[in-house]
Amino acid sequence: MRERSGGTQRRRDVDREHERGVSAIEFVLLTPLLFFLIFATVQFALYFFARHVAIAAAQEGDRVARQEAAHPNENWSADATQKARDWINQLAPSLLDKSQVPPPLESGAPGAATWTVSVTVTATVHSLWGDMNVTETSAGPVEQFVPDPTAN
Repeated sequence: MRERSGGTQRRRDVDREHERGVSAIEFVLLTPLLFFLIFATVQFALYFFARHVAIAAAQEGDRVARQEAAHPNENWSADATQKARDWINQLAPSLLDKSQVPPPLESGAPGAATWTVSVTVTATVHSLWGDMNVTETSAGPVEQFVPDPTAN
């Protein structure tokens, strides 16, 4: 019986000697993967935060355009553009690089029920793997009184 237990013990010692340094090799192989996953998660979060900022800026600019477009004596286009830029500067002034807010676009005829305006925000987000572009648009009907054609 002692020979068997001794033989088994020697086999375990030999197996352990063959596995020396395995944990160091595993660490060397898995560390770059772990760092890549961490950096990818951070870049993913930055991109989606930048996208959220662009959406919020476009929506706020569109709100101003929808409210002021029906008043012909107001400079609603410049107000909407400025409001979108203010939101970008307030929420993420250094995250969105080269941000552009062109003048709002109109579709439909003024006074018509289908009269809409839209605001687009375009920006660049820097990352470790190159620049990513963010473009978001918000559109909606102009807030105006449209009489009901079926009413007497």
